[in-house]
Amino acid sequence: MTTLVERELKPALIHGWRRKCPNCGAGPMMQGYLKVRDTCSVCNEPLHHQRADDGPAYLTILIVGHLMAPLILWVYTEYRPDPLVMISIFSVGCVALSLYLLPRLKGALVALQWAKRMHGFGASN
Repeated sequence: MTTLVERELKPALIHGWRRKCPNCGAGPMMQGYLKVRDTCSVCNEPLHHQRADDGPAYLTILIVGHLMAPLILWVYTEYRPDPLVMISIFSVGCVALSLYLLPRLKGALVALQWAKRMHGFGASN
């Protein structure tokens, strides 16, 4: 039985957050906004094993909700803005933050799976 080289978690997560290949950190992980490439274009590391599914969306909703809810409450109690103004501002803020976080969280989740050799990533060294 061959021993597998341990993969460092922290660098892989940083590369994933930057939407780069968790192995080399140079090749782009994403083919589009959320589509993960089958293989890295630089180091040919297979990435098709990933199973991110609904995890990034769940984490995005969790983070955006926990950041925006207290902010909405604070703004409402402190300044009492017009409801239409408040809805407009916070709707744009929620959408912008969600669009920023979603691909980064997906990259980090794929990198976590790669580093922990989950879902078929363990077959390669």
